[in-house]
Amino acid sequence: MDLGLNGKFAVVSGSTAGIGFAIAATLAAEGAEVIVNGRTEARVEAAVAKIRTEVKGAQVSGIAADLGTREGVENLVRQAPSADIVVNNLGIIETKSFAEITDADWLRFFEVNVLSGVRLARHYLPGMKERNWGRVIFISSESAVNIPVEMIHYGMSKTAQVAVARGLAESVAGTGVTVNSILAGPTRSEGVENFIREVAEGHRVSVRQIEKEFFEKVRPTSLLKRFETPEEVAAIVAFVASFRGAVINGAAIRAEGGVVRAAL
Repeated sequence: MDLGLNGKFAVVSGSTAGIGFAIAATLAAEGAEVIVNGRTEARVEAAVAKIRTEVKGAQVSGIAADLGTREGVENLVRQAPSADIVVNNLGIIETKSFAEITDADWLRFFEVNVLSGVRLARHYLPGMKERNWGRVIFISSESAVNIPVEMIHYGMSKTAQVAVARGLAESVAGTGVTVNSILAGPTRSEGVENFIREVAEGHRVSVRQIEKEFFEKVRPTSLLKRFETPEEVAAIVAFVASFRGAVINGAAIRAEGGVVRAAL
């Protein structure tokens, strides 16, 4: 299926590993020119080199900038002033009981997970509206709906992303621009991979056993009963980013393996 992304310019935040990297690689494979982003030059250069190796003819470059800060966003948009597709993937996650979450933690999660995307959208949306074509996509989570008791501050930031995306979609009604959020499920990202391996080694059991127990005890409503792969999430993002996804607008798209029980 031709997604019609040849000639489109995409910025993917937080894309040196995991879901973000898979999204950048998938968009590049579909013909888009892609900007990879991360906080350090070394990580960005390694990701760019990997995509060029894996995707023949990939048009990909990188910008090192900490988009969890206003200065970092300003740095990136100076180097990439215009974009057709913006994927707000940057995010942080941690488990912490509510009583232990400090004011600084709440503010940090909001700034990194929410304001990074707000700032990028604020810069790129006017150009998209002027050209009458564009895609802004927030990578949210099933945690936006099923707020996890072990990380309420994370769930708050994911819910906020859904709200921002819907509001922005309302602001571009009647244009060729769409704004959506993707509710990803538990995904075998770099961080998750390292975590479950450490837990497995600590308990002297297999990684498969830890994964099985996770879906029995932590996410028992999952219908998939396994971690999603970054590439599976990236495939959904690529479709939403394409011209074929034009009718998907203002949506919180459920790609969470059935963790959310609500039928609608």
